[in-house]
Amino acid sequence: MFSFRAKLPALLTITLTTVVTIAILLVAITWTGVISATNTQLIPRYEFVGMTQYVRLFATERFHVAFANLFLYGACFISIALIFGFLLAIMVDQRIRLESLFRTIFLYPLSMSFIVTGLAWQWFMNPTLGLQHFVRGLGFPDFTFDWLINPDKAIYALVIAAVWQSSGLVMAILLAGLRGIDRDIWKATAIDGIPAWRTYVSIVLPMLRPMVMTCVVLLAMAVVKAYDLVVALTRGGPGNSSDLPAKFIIDLTFERANIGMSSAAAVMLLVTTIAVVAPYIAYSFHKLRR
Repeated sequence: MFSFRAKLPALLTITLTTVVTIAILLVAITWTGVISATNTQLIPRYEFVGMTQYVRLFATERFHVAFANLFLYGACFISIALIFGFLLAIMVDQRIRLESLFRTIFLYPLSMSFIVTGLAWQWFMNPTLGLQHFVRGLGFPDFTFDWLINPDKAIYALVIAAVWQSSGLVMAILLAGLRGIDRDIWKATAIDGIPAWRTYVSIVLPMLRPMVMTCVVLLAMAVVKAYDLVVALTRGGPGNSSDLPAKFIIDLTFERANIGMSSAAAVMLLVTTIAVVAPYIAYSFHKLRR
């Protein structure tokens, strides 16, 4: 009884916070859905127009470009950041000298905002000021690195900058997992003559599955809300070739004062996110039942 009374304030605090957070989230989602069915411009106007905003949205070419870029950017960013972060974690896990220094260097980009990251990489990738200009100055006039002004490669410039900033986070999470693996496993695989790469792929990675999924969730959240990196690095250009949904929605809201259509785009982004996440959640619940 005394134990329950001691825990009661903490339980009440957690319960109240959770209920308020969920309530605010549901109200915001509901309001966005309602606004998406109205002809709202800058100020809410509750004149319901049904699915008109969605029809206009799907007739907008920029909407299709932004959502196609979302999947391309997300797939490249998440996969490369996971692979690169895992390789960094393996390297640091070898008990190398100056380990703390390397950890600090790899985690340093994470301390910067995406605005700073975008501006730094914009300078580096600028054909007239950055890498291309530097290499040509060394005597290689045919060297070309013009991804910022190439519509087919601008989206990959965003991937490079995002991977540079986020790989350290993946490294830190997976390194913690690697340090928790029993060293006897390595001794057993060495005795059996199993190559190190095979041990990592077949034994270590399955054991790190919870950490890997944590990384995937964090990286996926960064993908969905990617706005500041796009603004700082490419501004969605050239044209709309590197546009992403978050920038598309914010531009509709503040530059074009079309809150109705931007709300419809936000609803579609939510639906897309749920459609991607739902299969994994269903699979996880299925495994728990078994």
